[in-house]
Amino acid sequence: MQVLGKFVFVTGGVLSGLGKGVMAASLGCLLRSRGIKVTLQKIDPYLNVDAGTMNPYEHGEVFVTHDGLETDLDIGHYERFVGQNLGRANYLTTGQVYWNVIQRERRGDYLGHTVQVVPHITDEIKQLIKGAVEATGAEVAIVEVGGTVGDIEGLPYLEALRQLRDELPREDTAFIHLTYVPVLSTTGELKTKPTQHSVRELREAGIQPDFIIARCPAPLPKGLRQKIALFCDVPPEHVIEDRDLPSIYEVPLALREEGLDKLVFERLSISPRGADLSDWEAFVARLRHPKRRVEVGIVGKYVELHDAYISIIEALTHAGAALETEVRIRWISSEQVEQDEGVLDNLSGILVPGGFGERGIEGKILAADYARRKGIPYFGICLGMQVAVIAFAREVLSLKGANSTEFDPKTPYPVIDLLPGQGEVEKKGGTMRLGAYPARLAQGSRARALYGKELVFERHRHRYEFNPDFLERFEAAGMLATGKSPDGRLVEIVEIPDHPWYVGVQFHPEFTSRPLRPHPLFCGFIQACLS
Repeated sequence: MQVLGKFVFVTGGVLSGLGKGVMAASLGCLLRSRGIKVTLQKIDPYLNVDAGTMNPYEHGEVFVTHDGLETDLDIGHYERFVGQNLGRANYLTTGQVYWNVIQRERRGDYLGHTVQVVPHITDEIKQLIKGAVEATGAEVAIVEVGGTVGDIEGLPYLEALRQLRDELPREDTAFIHLTYVPVLSTTGELKTKPTQHSVRELREAGIQPDFIIARCPAPLPKGLRQKIALFCDVPPEHVIEDRDLPSIYEVPLALREEGLDKLVFERLSISPRGADLSDWEAFVARLRHPKRRVEVGIVGKYVELHDAYISIIEALTHAGAALETEVRIRWISSEQVEQDEGVLDNLSGILVPGGFGERGIEGKILAADYARRKGIPYFGICLGMQVAVIAFAREVLSLKGANSTEFDPKTPYPVIDLLPGQGEVEKKGGTMRLGAYPARLAQGSRARALYGKELVFERHRHRYEFNPDFLERFEAAGMLATGKSPDGRLVEIVEIPDHPWYVGVQFHPEFTSRPLRPHPLFCGFIQACLS
C-alpha cells in the first residue's frame, strides 16, 4: 500500500484520562489552521469490535460517525476540533484487527503459515493505520494510541509503530508522549519522576519520543523542563507544558504559545505555512466573557458520569458561545424525577438525551410532560423524543398505558415500536439504524426555519421509531411531525407549535455540532431558554 502522508503518533503514560484525545485534536486544529490537510485516528486496544455495546459508565459516550460506525468519544473531539467528518478508517480496535486476521486465516490466505502476533497482527495494524491516510488523502495523520504505555493489550500497537518508524523515511514519523507531572501535596513541588519512568517504559518497547507533553496543574519551570529533557533524551524545547485550563477549547491556543505546531513542522520537514486561528480565538473569547446565563436541566440515566453525554455538553457550549451565553447544566437523574418532579423547578429549559433500557424511563416521561404543561422549552433527543411522544399520548390523547414496545411489549398503545425488520435481529452489535440519513422538513415548522433548508442529513443510533399508525391522532391534537424520511414512512422530528419551544428529534444533532458551526437546533433551544 502506497503511503501518501506523514504520521504523528500520540501515546500516554503515568495514568489514563490525561486528555490524549483533546491534545491530539488540538494539534490537528493547529495544523489545519496552517493549511495542512489533516486526519486523525483513534486506536482502542479493547477486544470489542466497536464501542457500540460498551456500558457508558465504563467508557463514556458512544459517538457515531456519518458512515454509521459506533466509536469512542475521542472521535467526537477530533471532529469538533478539526471541523470535518471522520469515518470507519479513523477508528481501530483490537477486535477489528483480530477479526480481520482470523477471517483471512479461515479463508486460507496465509497458505499454511503459523499465524502469530508478529508479523500477522502487527502487519494488520500497520495496514489499518496507513488506511486512514489512503482513505482521506491527508498530508498528516495524527494517530492516538488509547490506554497507557505498559498496558498489556497495547503492546502489539507499540511494536507496530516501532516497525513503521523503521520502514518509513525518518522525516515521515513523529512520536509525542503525553505524561503527568503531579504536585506533591506535602511540599507543593512538581515531580518529574513519573514522567521519567513512563518514557523508560516506552523505550523498552523500542520507541524514543520526539516530544514530551507534560500535563501539569501548575506552570512548568524552565529547570524542570531541562531535567525532563536530560533524563528523557529530548531537546529542552521539545518538552511542552500542557497546563490545566478552564476549557478544552483553550488547549490549541496554549499549545500554539508553546510552539508545538512549528516544532512538529520542523520534525516532519514540512515547509512553514501561515496560521489563522482568529475565528477560534473569537470563539474562546465568547466562552470566557458571556453576557447572559441560562440553566438547562439534563434528565438522564447516566448523569453521574458526564462523559456519557459529552457531545451534548459540547453542543450546548457551542450554541451558548454563539449567543454569548453561559449554559449551566443541572444534572438530574430520571429516577429522582420519579420521586419528586420538583427537582425540575426553576429551569430555563429541559433536555432529555438518548439512552437505552427501562431504568428511569418513567422519570423521563414525567420530565417531558412537565415541560409541556409548564411551558418550559423542551428538547428531546432520540429517546428524549420518544418519551415526549409517550407523555403526549398518555396525557393529551388519554391513551392510558401508552408506551414503547422496548419497555412494555404488551402495551395497548405502542406509540413507539421497532423499526421494520428489527424484530428478527438477535445480535446487538452494529445492528441498529446507524449513521447519517436524510429528513425532509415541513414548510413553516420551527425546524425548517432553524435549518434554513428543506432536506437535512443527521446521524442516528436507535432501533425504535414513532409508530405511524398513531400519527393522525397526534397531529389532530397538536403534536406535528415536522420532519420525515423522504419516503414519508419514518418520523424524524415532532413539534408542538402552541408551545414556546417543544421539539423532539429521532436523530442525534449533537454529533454534528462544531465550535465554529453550532447546530441550529441547539441554537434555537438556547435562544428559547433565554426568552
